[in-house]
Amino acid sequence: MNAAERDLYESLAEIYGIIVTLDGLEKAYIKDVVTEAEYTETCTRLLKQYKSSLGDETVANEFVDLETFKRTWELECPRATERLRIGLPATVEQASHSTPAANMAPAAAGPAGASGSLILTATENFITFLDALKLNMVSKDALHPLLSEVIQSVNKVTDVDFENRGKIIQWLITLNQMRATEELGEDQARELAFDIEQAYLGFKATLG
Repeated sequence: MNAAERDLYESLAEIYGIIVTLDGLEKAYIKDVVTEAEYTETCTRLLKQYKSSLGDETVANEFVDLETFKRTWELECPRATERLRIGLPATVEQASHSTPAANMAPAAAGPAGASGSLILTATENFITFLDALKLNMVSKDALHPLLSEVIQSVNKVTDVDFENRGKIIQWLITLNQMRATEELGEDQARELAFDIEQAYLGFKATLG
């Protein structure tokens, strides 16, 4: 085995380890063994490592896709599979009141308890994302990080499942399943802009 082949199999082994670890983390979170903060930090790091590992073209070609990789290496890991499909920690995907650790959180969740700076950040993230679409930034690489910022900043302001919040999550999942350089079509980009504008109005409505 030459150096290139060794590097390839080391990278595939790392991906295997990430999937197994992520599955264990999901189980621990469901059982309330880890705190919401610990889960979010670890899950975010594992998702980034997974994405980074597949950024190498040789690794990505050998990997093919998640289902093929799981068959090749005889992996099950259903919880990790779902988390990788969505591409977000459960704490970000769900409004926090529906997560197991919510009853341990301070009672100040919600717009009334949110600071002006958090509201401003969330508003700016919505505007930045919509501006990116207007500038025809339509690749997964451009849009997924910006939309992730939107949902994470919104979750810091309110745990209310406001109107069209689900649209943000659905688009994050759609973008996550695209290839890094893949781009949205014109109709998709228009639909995305409309949905996020509606979500922005729903978010503003919670601020009263």
